[in-house]
Amino acid sequence: MYHDLALGSAAAKADPRPASAVSTATGLVGLAGMLVWVGVARWYGMDGPYSALVNVAAAGIPMALWSVLVEKVHRNPSTGIDWANPKPWRETLDTSITKLAGLWLTWGGIAAIYAVGRFYWVDGFRFSMWCFLWAAPILFVASIPYTLWLDRRMVEPRDGCWSLGAWLMGLNEPVDREAIYAHLRSWGVKAFFIAFMLAIVPPGFGDFVRGDFSQVLGDPVTLANWLIAFMFLVDVAFATAGYLLALRPLDSHIRTANPYAAGWMAALICYPPFVLMGDGGPLDYHPGTYGENGWSTWFAGHPVLLGGIGTVLVALTAIYAWATVTFGIRFSNLTNRGILTNGPYAWSRHPAYLSKNLFWMISTVPILTSGSWVDACRATALMGAVAGVYYWRARTEERHLRADPAYEEYYQWMERNGAAPRFFRWLKGQKAEAAAISVPAKAGTQSRKPRRQ
Repeated sequence: MYHDLALGSAAAKADPRPASAVSTATGLVGLAGMLVWVGVARWYGMDGPYSALVNVAAAGIPMALWSVLVEKVHRNPSTGIDWANPKPWRETLDTSITKLAGLWLTWGGIAAIYAVGRFYWVDGFRFSMWCFLWAAPILFVASIPYTLWLDRRMVEPRDGCWSLGAWLMGLNEPVDREAIYAHLRSWGVKAFFIAFMLAIVPPGFGDFVRGDFSQVLGDPVTLANWLIAFMFLVDVAFATAGYLLALRPLDSHIRTANPYAAGWMAALICYPPFVLMGDGGPLDYHPGTYGENGWSTWFAGHPVLLGGIGTVLVALTAIYAWATVTFGIRFSNLTNRGILTNGPYAWSRHPAYLSKNLFWMISTVPILTSGSWVDACRATALMGAVAGVYYWRARTEERHLRADPAYEEYYQWMERNGAAPRFFRWLKGQKAEAAAISVPAKAGTQSRKPRRQ
C-alpha cells in the first residue's frame, strides 16, 4: 500500500489536478463571515429564526462580494453574459416580457404545489412558507428590472424560461421543449430544496447558540456533540446560501439539472416527505439502537475510548461540512453549477457521502442493540441498505455530470491520482500502475447533503 501511495504522489506532481470552479478563498471568506455572526449571536443571546437567517446571509454575502469584486466571476464566459456590448433595451423588450411570463408561470406553479401540499404547512416548513410569503412580492417586483437589465447583456437571452413564456403566450415562434423541461427541472430543484433548507436553518442555529459552553470541556461526549452541532450549523448555512444565490451574474447559475428519473429518486428518498430513513420508514435502522448517540451509551465509563471515537466523529463531520464549504455559493443537489476539484474533492469524488455514512455507522453502532440479535442484524442490514442508497446517488450523479467534459477530466484525474479511488483499488487487490494509465476524456459521454440525509 505504501508503494501505491508513493506512486500516487509522484503521479500527481506530473499530472496536475484540473482547475476548480470555486476557489478555496471563497469558502474561507464565507466561513469567516459566519463565524463573526455566530460570535455576535452567542454574545447577545440572539437564538431566534431571524438571527438564523442573518447567519445564512453572513456566509453568503461575503462569498458573493468576494466572487465578484476579487475573482471577477461575473466575467467568466460560462455566465453567457457580454458586459461590453449591451443591446438597446427596445431590442430585447419583447424577449424580456416573454421571459417574465414564463418565470411567473413557473413561480405560480410552485406556489400552487406549496399551497396544496399539507406537508409544507406543518413543523419547520411553516417557517419556510412564512419566508416565501414575505419574499414573493419583493421577488415579483424585482424580477422586472432584473430581467430587463440582464437580457440586454445576455449573449442568448432566449432560454428555457423564454420558451415557456412563448408557449404560454401562443407566440408564433419555435419553442424548444427540451429547454422548457431543463428550466422546469432547475426550478424543481430550487423549490424542493430551498423549502427544506429554510425549515432546518432555525433549529440547528438556535440549539448551538443556546448551548452552555461552560459544560463542554468537562466531558468528551459533550465536547464532541457540541463540535458536531457546529459542523452541521456550518453545513446548513452554506448549503442554504448556495441554493439562494443561484444567479447567472455570479456564475453560480444551474447549468443543468439531472435529467434522469433514477437520479431524482435516489436523492428525494433521502429527504422529507419522501425520506425512507426517517422514523418508521422502511430503511429506518434506529429501532433497538440508541440512534446517533449509541456510541456514548455503549462505551460509557471508558473515557479514553469515548475520546477516541468522539474525535473520529468530529473529524468525519468536519469533512462533511468542509465539502459543503468548498462549494462556496454553488452548493446544490441534482445539478451541475461548475465542477469542484479542490478541498476534500481532491481526495474523493463523494467526500460528503462517504463521511456521513461512516459517521452513522460509527455513532449508531448498529451491531449493538438493546433488543435481540435479530434486531442487531436487522439494524446492520438496513444501515447497509442506506449506504447502498448513497452509492446509487453517487452513480446517478456521475451519469449526469460526466456529460460535462470538465467533470470527465476531473473523473479521470481522480481515477489516476485520488486517494479514495486508489485505496479502494488496493482493497480489491488491483494494481495502481494499471489504473494510473491516462484515459482520454470523452466529452460526449453520459453522465451531490442535516440531520440532512
